[in-house]
Amino acid sequence: MTKPELAWGPSPSARFEATAGQYRPLFDRIREGALARELDRRLPHEEIAELKRAGFGALRVPVELGGAGLSLPEFFALLIELSEADSNITQSLRAHFGFVEDALNNAREERSLRWLERVGKGALAGGAWSETGEAKQSAFSTLVSGPADAPKLKGRKFYATGTLFADFISVAATNEAGEGIAAVIPRHAAGVEILDDWDGVGQALTASGTAIFNAVEVDPAEIYITKDRLPWSPAFYQLVHLATLAGIGRALAGELAAAVGKRDRTYSHAAASRPAQDPQVLQVVGRVRSLAYAAGPVALAAAAALQRAAQTPGDAEAVANSEIEAAQAQIVIIDLILQAGALAFDALGASAVRRSFGLDRHWRNARTLASHNPRIYKERIVGDFAVNRAAPPPQWRIGKPE
Repeated sequence: MTKPELAWGPSPSARFEATAGQYRPLFDRIREGALARELDRRLPHEEIAELKRAGFGALRVPVELGGAGLSLPEFFALLIELSEADSNITQSLRAHFGFVEDALNNAREERSLRWLERVGKGALAGGAWSETGEAKQSAFSTLVSGPADAPKLKGRKFYATGTLFADFISVAATNEAGEGIAAVIPRHAAGVEILDDWDGVGQALTASGTAIFNAVEVDPAEIYITKDRLPWSPAFYQLVHLATLAGIGRALAGELAAAVGKRDRTYSHAAASRPAQDPQVLQVVGRVRSLAYAAGPVALAAAAALQRAAQTPGDAEAVANSEIEAAQAQIVIIDLILQAGALAFDALGASAVRRSFGLDRHWRNARTLASHNPRIYKERIVGDFAVNRAAPPPQWRIGKPE
């Protein structure tokens, strides 16, 4: 069924509905196995492979290069639907879509065009950027060094989300000149080790653990300086989180309604003999669904701002506005979905907290996503923009200050 038929709001376009219609049967199959994968801690290798075969990784790639050519609002609307099926999968593909977006922004370059063509044929990217421990804000400890015609990559990353499912990996590093660079290497190159050691309370199946690079050979043509790449990168990556959160809200609302509809036990002091007719229970279900509903339009409004920035390269004001709108959306959507995840249990009995029921995974997943890019800083940034018209900071880094 379409979004309007399900009362989730209007579709972004007729093209969106045509594209979404191709993927919804696959989303349904992904949704059917989501709880079992969670309980068994089975990574979604098969599901991501099926999406790959269906061309999902090329949603933003131009049609002439084998993709769907979706706009950013259309793209994020489809990510919401995938996230409703299984938010782990959307998060696993986040680095891939960021890689594609950067290539689109630099599509005149031979290297970027080459990668867009590969993605159009089905290739998937992973990402290895963040470092922990003694990592500094000023430079990555992961290094690319050696002869110019035969450099090698050495280092260790964490939050290497999605790399286990990828064909190639974009790795952030520092070169011998102290510059920030990215090196793109094959996922299965000699010296690459990816560990599924992510132990977070949520998003457990995203392979967001450790990546180790032990003297990995790098093609010099696949090294580029990272400064001045994709100016709206922070907003884009944040919007993937926001679309994922909106999808989690929809999944929660749907599972809650189904659980209440099936429930035949109730309390002696309840307002009806069956929960499905209990006005107080229905009120909770309605509130949870409404919270989830509000998240979608907010996320897509920020996606429209990002589209404006993408269509006006070099417009610093459009880029700054897209970052502010993404931050404003983040602040609101996190509250909406975390509140929905907590309220849902009020419509059910104590059995709903059993792990086998799986309802808790939605709050845990949302809480995990909400912990990225702390919203307390975004609230300050938005306030500074509102009062002082201060531009948001550029691409941020995490680590120990110098």
